[in-house]
Amino acid sequence: MRSKLAIIALACTGLTGCNTPENPAKGMAAVNIPVVTTADYVFDAATPAGSLDAGEAARLDGWFQGLGVSYGDVIYVDGPDSAPGRAQVASIAGHYGMMVSPGAPMTAGVVPPGSLRIVVSRRRAEVPGCPNWSVASQPNWDNSSMSNYGCSVNTNIAAMVANPEDLLHGREGTGVGDTLTAAKAVQLYRATPPTGSKGLQDISPKGK
Repeated sequence: MRSKLAIIALACTGLTGCNTPENPAKGMAAVNIPVVTTADYVFDAATPAGSLDAGEAARLDGWFQGLGVSYGDVIYVDGPDSAPGRAQVASIAGHYGMMVSPGAPMTAGVVPPGSLRIVVSRRRAEVPGCPNWSVASQPNWDNSSMSNYGCSVNTNIAAMVANPEDLLHGREGTGVGDTLTAAKAVQLYRATPPTGSKGLQDISPKGK
């Protein structure tokens, strides 16, 4: 009789496993993860003689200032190969601690003749749909993660990351290493005396 019950129980378990749909909310992976989006801002600067005049350079500088270009943004120059104009754009970008990157993303329309197109690509990281309390925490018959799982940690990461592109892929090495910087933490660890080397502190409660 016991063997029959065991066979029935195993059969029911097998059927349950086959009929239960795969639940993506099961496991340790966060349900809510950062999503990185990109926005391209376009500025067409006139370069009739292959370079920007003083007024056009000031207008571009004001545009950079209005956008608040900073670390994490990527600046491109698109258009005819005009070395003086590109050098001017790079010089203005340098005032904000930025560099001009090679290439350029696809933008709407063609670059007008006698002009350069400056593109600022800005990435933004956020966790959509958070907070997410769409599913009640109890009862939880299929032992799945809560609908809000991952919102707190990943929203903080998305808000604190200086360059959202770092969430997409790691950075390539520069090939240059500083051994002093790499060994600084090890040297500090070895040079710092243990906390108990000076004995126990004599601490008395306040008021006595």
